[in-house]
Amino acid sequence: MLGGISLTLARGVATDEFLINLGADLDELSARTPCRELRVTDGGSGRSSSRANRAMYGVCGEWTYVVEDWGMATWATGYQGKVESMLPCKGEEILCLTANRFSPPALVIHAPGEWAFRADFGTDTGQGSDLDAALSAAGAVFPSMPEAGEAEVVEYFEEHGERLPELVFAAVGAYTGVTIDEDAVRAGDLPGVLLLPA
Repeated sequence: MLGGISLTLARGVATDEFLINLGADLDELSARTPCRELRVTDGGSGRSSSRANRAMYGVCGEWTYVVEDWGMATWATGYQGKVESMLPCKGEEILCLTANRFSPPALVIHAPGEWAFRADFGTDTGQGSDLDAALSAAGAVFPSMPEAGEAEVVEYFEEHGERLPELVFAAVGAYTGVTIDEDAVRAGDLPGVLLLPA
């Protein structure tokens, strides 16, 4: 579940409502089709199959999660593009790890309400939040200049850089309590929907 995988978590909003806000089709949602069986066709719906991306989703505790492997997170593209349905609302919390494969670096975007804070992988949001504490505890916050010298920063990155996505995902798991069955993700057993990037 690392590398080019993006993960979006939401609480305080119903699962289907959140997925519809991301652009999921009502019929696909009601079918609860395993992602491996989801076919990328418009099926007469008028949705452009050439632009649609597969996403898997599920629920763990009070969180809905959406797993995507197309290089970015749909929520992040919509939020950054100011798509109204994807703007954070009072009473909701959104936490997004977007791979940003086409426009690095990978980002953490945390919206614990109406405002969102972002951080590149390897840093924290600067808010002193429980999420920031979890990132630090997991070793996902790398030393930076001027706090550390250039040699120390380079050495740390060379030693831990490849593990950075793993460390960030571990921190988010510790913060949210969300666990996702990696075997189910690899097999495509989780329900899937097609999402159109904003």
